[in-house]
Amino acid sequence: MHTALATEELEIDLLLEALFQCYGFDFRGHDRAALKRKLESLMARHGLATVSALQERVLHEAGAGPALLRALSVQHGQPFDDPAHARALRSVLPGYLRGSAMPRIWLAECAGAGEAWTLAIVLAEEALLARTEIFATVSNEDLLADARGAGFPAARMAEYEDNYARSGGTGKLADYLSVEEGRAVLLPHLRARITWAQYNLVTDASFNEFQVIVGRNALPDFGPVLRQRALRLFHESLSLFGALAIDRVDDGDAFDASFQAMLANEPWYKRIA
Repeated sequence: MHTALATEELEIDLLLEALFQCYGFDFRGHDRAALKRKLESLMARHGLATVSALQERVLHEAGAGPALLRALSVQHGQPFDDPAHARALRSVLPGYLRGSAMPRIWLAECAGAGEAWTLAIVLAEEALLARTEIFATVSNEDLLADARGAGFPAARMAEYEDNYARSGGTGKLADYLSVEEGRAVLLPHLRARITWAQYNLVTDASFNEFQVIVGRNALPDFGPVLRQRALRLFHESLSLFGALAIDRVDDGDAFDASFQAMLANEPWYKRIA
């Protein structure tokens, strides 16, 4: 007997195949539970009863495919929206960057301008930004365009300032931002240290060597096979004794013996082999 659950699984398989065939984005190896939560949220917003109804929109309505890709991708955050992570950046980065003449940091599957701007401001306060290159990559070209042209509501500056202070900020966040038509924008000389690019962790190869890789948003939605591929990619791209920030390193992960935990309460690891 073909159950409703089996039918839904088949519908999801067909939808993901359609995304891959039509747009070249492969979500077939993503964690199915996380994927279903995102699909259910999108369907509820649009009043759709079945995944097949969503697939029909993706195949026949302009804009529906890119909207789905956006919903399934890493969502963008605000500057300093994770003060604990920003404190970890302040703790880790000086020791891993000061020894390099031109250090490079990769924000893999970056959570938009908010994450990149947070990193740039922390580096500026540590007197490291002027010689550090930040490479921020996302898989979706629409999200890439959003990040490049990003601004945040200036009306929320008090909230951003509070998060900045809780992250260990040594000045005022407003000193790093300009306000243009009600939008807070990172100052040009800080934005100049960030290179944005479209990059797919599922299909693309290593493109540089980095002293630090931050991929904490990249792996939580990946299934086991994709997770191991991404970890191999990070291993290939990270210099020996470089620092890696991800969600966690499990005993069964590829190259788990090559990484050593660095902080007690934050998932930062040093490559030791």
